[in-house]
Amino acid sequence: MSAPLRLVVFDVDGTLVDSQADILAAMAHAFERADHPLPARDTVLGIVGLSLDVAMTRLAPELDAARHGRMVDWYKEAYIALRAEAGAAQSSPLYPGALEAIEALHDLPEILLGVATGKSRRGLDKLLEAHDLRRYFVTQQVSDHHPSKPHPAMLQAALSETGVSASDAVMIGDTSFDMEMARAAGMAGIGVSWGYHPRTSLRDAVRVIDDFTELPACLNLLWETAE
Repeated sequence: MSAPLRLVVFDVDGTLVDSQADILAAMAHAFERADHPLPARDTVLGIVGLSLDVAMTRLAPELDAARHGRMVDWYKEAYIALRAEAGAAQSSPLYPGALEAIEALHDLPEILLGVATGKSRRGLDKLLEAHDLRRYFVTQQVSDHHPSKPHPAMLQAALSETGVSASDAVMIGDTSFDMEMARAAGMAGIGVSWGYHPRTSLRDAVRVIDDFTELPACLNLLWETAE
């Protein structure tokens, strides 16, 4: 009996790549332009994964919608400039073991791979191109076309595009938003400890891993239990 088709969806920032330096620098630029105090580092990293409009509202609730919109533009300008200066592969390096994990899963015929990210289409395209990752992901969900995480729309679209049932899919991410999104979509969520949210915030995860080498065994255990 052949194995059922499975779907593994990855978050990007804080899960596959470490882009925190550029995120922090771009956010500092946006707040400086807005003449508004920059929140603490952990507070800024705590909104990674949200769409930028939602993130700005959370970080600066005192400001009006028009100012939030300008801050989003200022953030994007700074982030694009930083990426252009260093190159996307350098400004957002892959975490150790990420490429090997992607390649190993891609080699399994019963597994499809996807991404669900708060990045824009343009931002994801630049990153996938820089790391030569595009060919691995059959479904790519970005902030341009969906409500912000933790709304389940991204994962629902990924399931629809691949024809995989939620019980045969898993979301892998570093934030509470990823785990809440997975739960809302009826999927299991696996948290990673190396990202931008503390381990204690990943309460909705079925398991939290500390290294990509733990992922295959974690997936096997998850799906064996489901069966």
